[in-house]
Amino acid sequence: MCMTATCPAEFSDLTVPAPAEAFGAEMLDTLNKAGLAMMLSIGHRTGLLDAMACGEPETSNGWARRTGLNERYVREWLAAMAAGGIVSVGANGRTFRLPEERAFFLGKDAPGGNMAVMMQWIGVLSPVESKIVDCFHRGGGLSYADYPRFHSVMAEESAQTIDLDATIALVPGLHERLTAGISVLDVGCGKGFALLELAQRYPNSRFTGLDISPEPIGYAISAARAAELRNVRFRVQDAMNLCYAGRFDLILTFDAVHDQPDPARLLSSIHCSLKQGGVYIMQDSWAETQVADNLTHPLGPFLYTISCMHCMSVSLAQQGLGLGAAWGEQLARSVLDEAGFSDVEMHRLPHDIQNAYYICRP
Repeated sequence: MCMTATCPAEFSDLTVPAPAEAFGAEMLDTLNKAGLAMMLSIGHRTGLLDAMACGEPETSNGWARRTGLNERYVREWLAAMAAGGIVSVGANGRTFRLPEERAFFLGKDAPGGNMAVMMQWIGVLSPVESKIVDCFHRGGGLSYADYPRFHSVMAEESAQTIDLDATIALVPGLHERLTAGISVLDVGCGKGFALLELAQRYPNSRFTGLDISPEPIGYAISAARAAELRNVRFRVQDAMNLCYAGRFDLILTFDAVHDQPDPARLLSSIHCSLKQGGVYIMQDSWAETQVADNLTHPLGPFLYTISCMHCMSVSLAQQGLGLGAAWGEQLARSVLDEAGFSDVEMHRLPHDIQNAYYICRP
């Protein structure tokens, strides 16, 4: 079997070993699924997956009318989704529907979570491929500003991933303390999804959000004003320059430590910013530290890919360590201990296969 359309004639009768044949088939499957990931992202962004979650059969003209989209593009998208086994084709070959078991993970109200949100990372990373190739040759890295739609996609994913009830429940008595009123800091808050929700839930507490990027902070400030929240504030600040000695009862980071230039320095600053009896909750990507222990990780290839093309790179761009997203539990515990957190519990939450939750006390 020749895996390419340009296979030379003299190799047409080449006997391919069974393991190579199987690997070639895997490569074709990878190529097809890479294309399907892009189509899923487009289906999410255009609202096609939301519309099709109803489970009804409809022609390409029908779906175009329902969504207000161009029929020719809708028709080609449906063809890709049908070829990829996502949508089903009617007996007449003209109607398309999204079966219930697939809508369970697709669409804005998907009961199992909208996995099409994660497919957007392919489009976020693709535009920087050539710049990352340059980094392979010259070293260094890219800035957050190099990534189109990064903060928007991150906010969407956080809205699905962060379960504040489950996170708060990891710390006995924290709900009661927030209700009574404490001071809370979110480092690397992005668009402020978590703090905005917490500020609404706990009006007696005071919340501060910091992020290095002006764009998401501008969004968070506008959202706080629109909701008339007076107990939350947001500020542009480099996490490497924290200086809040003993000021906060609770400090949060959501997927914001591993891509810092110097995670140990950040964690030390967080440690000294806690009041006596304070607690730090670190949500960060879950993995083992050694590559050999991640070979069966359900998101292993994706985790290392996004690390290479974003997390590691933005750290190296700041002359940082470039730990990467898969720095792993063992190294995370070591760095936390070095920062002064001698009491650390690691939890996994059933809804979140991506992250670990570290409950840290001085």
